[in-house]
Amino acid sequence: MPRYNQPRKTWQYTNEFKAKAVELTHLEDIKVKDVAKTLDIHPFMLSRWRKEYREGKIVADKKNKVTRLSKEKKELDRLEKLEKENARLRQENDLLKKWQRYLAEQHQNDLGSSSDTDEN
Repeated sequence: MPRYNQPRKTWQYTNEFKAKAVELTHLEDIKVKDVAKTLDIHPFMLSRWRKEYREGKIVADKKNKVTRLSKEKKELDRLEKLEKENARLRQENDLLKKWQRYLAEQHQNDLGSSSDTDEN
């Protein structure tokens, strides 16, 4: 068995990195093991970070978080505006389809009534 003269290298991760990794695990439909595999860390380490995050030992950068929250707020506002516009356009589209059906029925009635008078 080979002898190692130097100790193994241990990686030091910043609190910001740890906090972001933990926040990724809190996203919907994301598994801890998938995040760990993507970040090339052991799932047990990530689970330990999650525990430390819950206990408040790992804290994300508050200044960066405020900026990110304001961006998310703007994005949510934009999304809400687009959803309202989409609903309005769907309503207009439905109204136009109804109007088109009404005009087609009127046209059919006009054709039917004119052929009845022609036969007499």
